[in-house]
Amino acid sequence: MRFIFRIVQKEIIVLLGGPGTGKSTLINELVARGFCCYPEISRQVTMKAQQEGIEQLFLEQPLLFSEMLLEGRIEQYKNALEEPDNVVFIDRGIPDVVAYMDYIGDEYPASFVKACEDYKYSKTFILPPWEEIYQSDSERYENFDQAVKIQEHLVDTYKKYGYELIEVPKDTVENRILYILDKI
Repeated sequence: MRFIFRIVQKEIIVLLGGPGTGKSTLINELVARGFCCYPEISRQVTMKAQQEGIEQLFLEQPLLFSEMLLEGRIEQYKNALEEPDNVVFIDRGIPDVVAYMDYIGDEYPASFVKACEDYKYSKTFILPPWEEIYQSDSERYENFDQAVKIQEHLVDTYKKYGYELIEVPKDTVENRILYILDKI
């Protein structure tokens, strides 16, 4: 008797893009369809700081904010590895932290670079800037032009770490989800 074993590789997939490109909407829809998903954590970090009287932690203490994000995103990555699901979606990845620090022109420790090199995602889907759906709110301080610049930094950073970015077309939520699922 001959056995055939199939090795199932864990797919840790990141959705990235500048502010207001629809990442969280897609994550919410993927959750509704039963997929294992991890939400964006920067809003949680920002809201916690606001409760402590710091209106915009990223603007006032960008390195502290980024260190907290990096720690949280590494934890998400490690947790994703332990999930029973073979596919895990994450709203923003570890290289986003470096891209944002480069965007504001601040320096960061070598540990940020090492994290980008040590924790690799299976696939990266990038959502393009989309002015028609862009909205500012209490946690999103950037205007649309700034969001476009951030997008450029995200593209550069992910490419620098060897990622092939799969661009998700501007379309309905349903069609964007189908596009992503078709690519995995």
